[in-house]
Amino acid sequence: MTERPRVFVTNSMSGLQVPGGGSVLAPLHERTRCEVWRQPGSPPRHALREAARDCEGLLCLLTDSIDAELLAACPRLRVVSSCSVGVDHIDIAAATTRGIAVGNTPGVLTETTADLAFALLMAASRRIVEADRFLREGLWTPERRWELDMFLGRDLHGATLGVIGLGPIGRAVARRAGGFGMRVLGWSRSARSVAGVEQTALERLLECADFVSVHVALTPETRGLLDAPALARMKPGAVLINTARGGIVDEAALAAALRDGRLAAAGLDVYENEPIAADSPLIDLENVVLTPHIGSASIATRARMAALAVENLLAGLDGRPLVHRVNP
Repeated sequence: MTERPRVFVTNSMSGLQVPGGGSVLAPLHERTRCEVWRQPGSPPRHALREAARDCEGLLCLLTDSIDAELLAACPRLRVVSSCSVGVDHIDIAAATTRGIAVGNTPGVLTETTADLAFALLMAASRRIVEADRFLREGLWTPERRWELDMFLGRDLHGATLGVIGLGPIGRAVARRAGGFGMRVLGWSRSARSVAGVEQTALERLLECADFVSVHVALTPETRGLLDAPALARMKPGAVLINTARGGIVDEAALAAALRDGRLAAAGLDVYENEPIAADSPLIDLENVVLTPHIGSASIATRARMAALAVENLLAGLDGRPLVHRVNP
């Protein structure tokens, strides 16, 4: 009888279940010799290397660094399956050179991430977090029961939304904007045509949009795309939303623009370094809504992502095409 392949999973996924109940990792336990990291957080570098050293398969998260050094230390590895859409935590070139298939989980989180982008847009524009804090801190007193200029925000209806990146998530955000009666400008490197979206140059988008939402992948070309000069082009009083990747936006320049009032607000789910540093200039700004990379964090979506990651891993171990493969 053929010995079952060894795999390592960097997260227990204990809070996720497949429809009808049961662990999302059950298929791996049934068909492989599966070791799971059950401690909080990601496995430290040395622990990941030791656990994956003799494995044929690795199921990881975007918080795990799968670089060339790690891949070289795992000579039996045949497939890496990441429970994420982005794969900038994996050295794709090194994996390809070693003949290792790399899978990811696109598609399943599109609508959920678009929901969060719009939630951040609404929370930032209507100052929801500021108002919530005001109430909880006991500042809503009889003397300040209602004021004409209290927590004045910005209307979405009739405003212009600029969508940077017209992939699946960007298009989903554009559809939501249509429901609010917003005019939608769009820019993408591929000049993709999208119904209901007016294609324009990035510079014009920044100059005309009341709200800007970022949805491009992080690549060498998009790193620092919204730097200080780009942010300076934005319409005064505009609101910036980023649910893509932190490295796309220059955080120091963004903080400065928010602090001096050139930009009205921002809503961020991603950061240059994660977790965000305690001394980040963004932390103390009241006009920023910050969430800890929860774009895909709905019960159903995270379970679908995990199930797809498992399916990719098993396909690679069986020598079958991955459902979603990143490298050729």
